[in-house]
Amino acid sequence: MMNLTSLKISAATTVAAMLFTSCAGMTPGESAATTGTLAGLAAGIGGAAAGMSPGSAAALGAGVGLAVGAIVYFVAKHQADERQRQIAEANARRQYAARQAALRKQNARYIAVRTSRNSQSTGVASVMIWDTQSQKLVGDTVYDVKQTPQQGSTAKFDSYNAVYVGS
Repeated sequence: MMNLTSLKISAATTVAAMLFTSCAGMTPGESAATTGTLAGLAAGIGGAAAGMSPGSAAALGAGVGLAVGAIVYFVAKHQADERQRQIAEANARRQYAARQAALRKQNARYIAVRTSRNSQSTGVASVMIWDTQSQKLVGDTVYDVKQTPQQGSTAKFDSYNAVYVGS
């Protein structure tokens, strides 16, 4: 059974993780590392408090930390040009129409769609975020990703959890 001290530590760690993930001044890499570390600590502490052996709790924490920290890593973000907006909008409309039922089952409010690269692009792919409720791009931000997310996976872009649908 979890004792009160362990519960307080786990709660404090979770709250700290939530606060750090919204820090606008952090680079994407810093945010991923901080979030992964704090989530791993919370999982490890929770496992130890639940009675896991220290080795098992450490393994749990390491696994959770790696999974959370690797959710998505975008290299840079910049304002979209008109061509990028047009391509992202066309891709989003096409992908949403093709996957509407599946996205509704996932309760996916946002989808990440691939757009064209331009002279500002620095990652392996450029994506924009589409709001499935308003049927509009959420803004003018292009996210250049270090690694293209897996089709159908959920990735975090700033404050948006978006299902990656490609182009």
